[in-house]
Amino acid sequence: MHWSYYIAYFFGGALLTNAIPHLVSGLTGRSFQTPFAKPPGKGLSSSTVNALWGWFNVIAGYLLVFHVGTFNLHSLADVGALLGGGFLMSLHAARHFGQFHGGTTPLKPSA
Repeated sequence: MHWSYYIAYFFGGALLTNAIPHLVSGLTGRSFQTPFAKPPGKGLSSSTVNALWGWFNVIAGYLLVFHVGTFNLHSLADVGALLGGGFLMSLHAARHFGQFHGGTTPLKPSA
């Protein structure tokens, strides 16, 4: 398999993972950061914008995974590239969004 397929699967995993917080925010009617907010990635966008952005990520991720090459769930290399992209996106999202929602520092135990 050509190496470019693994790059597509990696970014497909990242996009599919990125869809989760945006879809959850949209479905629960909560505002959340998107690239369309002011300032981009820091300001809040409406739940509708988040739902749309989440679905864009799902569709783009799907296209990268299932329409580039022949993705095989039984291939460790294919699944590893997909999960690697999802894993790194989840760490990035935790750090980035955590700075706005109090998730970058652990809670102090109550006395």
